[in-house]
Amino acid sequence: MALGTGSVLATADTDKYKCDSNDAVFIKLVRSEDDCLQNECAFHPLMSHQIFGESETIFGYKDLEVQLYYHAGSLLTYLSMKCKEKIPQALGINPDLVLPKVAEIIPSGFCSNLDEFMKLLPRENEFVPMGTMIHTYTYNDEQYEVYQADITVKGLRQYHERLQTFVLWMIDAASFIDTTDEKWNFFLLFKKEKVGNALQYSILGYMTVYHYFCYPDKYRPRISQALIFPPYQRNGHCTRLIKCVNDHYLADTKASDITVEDPSEDFVRCRDFVDCQNCMKLDGFKKEHLLQGFSERMEKAALDSFKINKQQSRRVYETLRLRVTDMSNKEMYQAYRIDVKNRLNIPYQKQARDMKKLQKALSKDEFNAAMVGQTDEERMQRLDEAYKQIEEEYRATIDRLDAN
Repeated sequence: MALGTGSVLATADTDKYKCDSNDAVFIKLVRSEDDCLQNECAFHPLMSHQIFGESETIFGYKDLEVQLYYHAGSLLTYLSMKCKEKIPQALGINPDLVLPKVAEIIPSGFCSNLDEFMKLLPRENEFVPMGTMIHTYTYNDEQYEVYQADITVKGLRQYHERLQTFVLWMIDAASFIDTTDEKWNFFLLFKKEKVGNALQYSILGYMTVYHYFCYPDKYRPRISQALIFPPYQRNGHCTRLIKCVNDHYLADTKASDITVEDPSEDFVRCRDFVDCQNCMKLDGFKKEHLLQGFSERMEKAALDSFKINKQQSRRVYETLRLRVTDMSNKEMYQAYRIDVKNRLNIPYQKQARDMKKLQKALSKDEFNAAMVGQTDEERMQRLDEAYKQIEEEYRATIDRLDAN
């Protein structure tokens, strides 16, 4: 009994030294000493399992604060931590390593002394973007600029090494790219401000695009990473960056269709909005054509006018057809649902053909085991769930289209 009670007490004693690693990490984009000393401008990562493990838990500290500060323009980095209390040595349990794990993902040369970091900030405020400014826009009376650069631009590789550390905190399953490969292209979004007589630049986000060979003499741009930092999200900056990147490749006759590698849900929403806005201008996507079904004419028009590939142009068609579908007309809405479900059902149809082939090669027991979860009823249920989800996504895009 005593052993059991002691075990419970030990657990209670150690539990108070556990913390959520997402809550413990404070990321800041700073320019001044005041920015460093107050937490109003701090934001937390969306995820931290790629640094601290799947449980996203740090053990051994009470009220832990991991301080990861970047100069808002140059991304000069400061890393340190503080806590109210460490787990007592008397308990015989070592606290987790924290700073070494974060240090693994940021380039060497970062500051670990806050006073020294703050002394460097006035010099870092002289930072200017590298590359070529290809677009500028105004939002809420503030000026923004997009710069394009490849890896041969002086200073870009070192800058990107600092920049890409953000993706591990913000994008699930993200990984660093090989910046020795000259087929990478970079688009950097900055806010430009006049402070006194000087201009200051703050990084808002960026996009990386890889140029794949496209037979016989073109290349296919594939968007790999896209990120707008949390303090600047939900203000239309991702949409503007996508438009800017699209325009860049539309102007290049050597670029074929623009593709995206494993996009996040947020990016899909922004891309859908941009592509739908564009295709709404095309004759092939007028109401009378949309109601007749997806056609090669639509596919060709989207590709020729906006370098949208077939898979994405089909998604645009389904969104815009839903927009012109009269929901009070049961037949019209049913025709739309059938059209979308026929497309969603294609993988299931292939799966059914594969199962018939498999049935000839397996015994009855083996085949029955392979068929678990593959009945027509279960397939129809999954198909219906997939349709409901995709219609919800399309309606969100339609709401945004109608609001603009």
